[in-house]
Amino acid sequence: MPNSDDVRDTQASVRRANLRRALQLVFRSPGSQTRAGIARATGLTAATASSLVAELIASRLVVDGEQAASTGGKRATTLSVDADHHLLLGLVIQPTSARVSLFALDGTEVDTRRIAYTAATRDRALDEVVATVAATYGGRMLAAGVQLPGTTDGRSVLESVQLDWRDVPLAERLEPLLGAPVILVNDVDAEAIAEAGMDESPSGYRLFIHLGGGVGAAITLDGELAPGPRDRAGEIGHVQVEFGDTARACRCGRVGCLESAASLSALLGEEFVDGMDPQTVVALAAAADEHDLAAGARALARAIKLISALLDPAEVVIGGPAAVLGDRFLALLQHETDYQASGTASVPVRYADTRATEAAGAAQAALTAVLGVRWSPTQLISASGTSA
Repeated sequence: MPNSDDVRDTQASVRRANLRRALQLVFRSPGSQTRAGIARATGLTAATASSLVAELIASRLVVDGEQAASTGGKRATTLSVDADHHLLLGLVIQPTSARVSLFALDGTEVDTRRIAYTAATRDRALDEVVATVAATYGGRMLAAGVQLPGTTDGRSVLESVQLDWRDVPLAERLEPLLGAPVILVNDVDAEAIAEAGMDESPSGYRLFIHLGGGVGAAITLDGELAPGPRDRAGEIGHVQVEFGDTARACRCGRVGCLESAASLSALLGEEFVDGMDPQTVVALAAAADEHDLAAGARALARAIKLISALLDPAEVVIGGPAAVLGDRFLALLQHETDYQASGTASVPVRYADTRATEAAGAAQAALTAVLGVRWSPTQLISASGTSA
């Protein structure tokens, strides 16, 4: 027979799961969800649903709203996300600058700032801005999502060529300064998380490919990130896709890598660098060589078809600043993907939805890590608040 401690642990686990379910229902339908609606959706009793809501209100996660429309009896009180207390930090780290964004629990971006640094001053600048945020917002910080280029296990930066970091325990360093949990997330994974969040009911596999100074990928399944066991999923930039005379030299020292043909540095010229002025990127795209675009689309299509043959994704989404390439590149890529589709189903290719703010994916990763819930598409879109 199970002992009393086992029973209590099971009861506590069930309670936590039901709290997450109730909270997610409020996040999905803020301003219209009710206690009765939670009871119906979860199959719980009205008393249990009310008890869960009372705990969420006491934790400053949910608030009572207006009365719902009458259905013939006493009008129910609607529930909304409490946007006046807890805050999430989204920190986007790039080689020479960082974006620091504060989000209310309902997804509204309430504060954002940028800092610049050099490789020599980066650590100190990041520590100082995190400490400043903690001093400004005190005990309201719920968690932080830190987005960066490179591989991470969520706690340490395993390797980042762009930042010249290897085995850096960044979360452990920042948590005492912030006074809240810190979750690290790869920049492409963060983009994929935000993109999946724009779908009300994501289902199946989605292949997300970032085109920038490099090439990276991420896979989501039913809206959730699907990382590999060694935290290396999506590292496709240096997979060889070109051979013979067409293979170009890559910065990694080899030839024929996907990055050497399909990165924006390859498509727009070596003048392109991540983080450069958007208007300059647009001008480079307008002057892009058609041969380079066609070669890049062909190389990228090879990688897409290999991955698609294994995963059968519902779609392929191209993220990063690649949308500046416009319809002509997308048409080339779709044509090449369809052309190489013999024996497999054609997979639609599109650019990423850019309505969510840059740091939204990192903040969403933090929200999911600490509360187990996701913002609705409307909440992600609203995360474009005001600068401070």
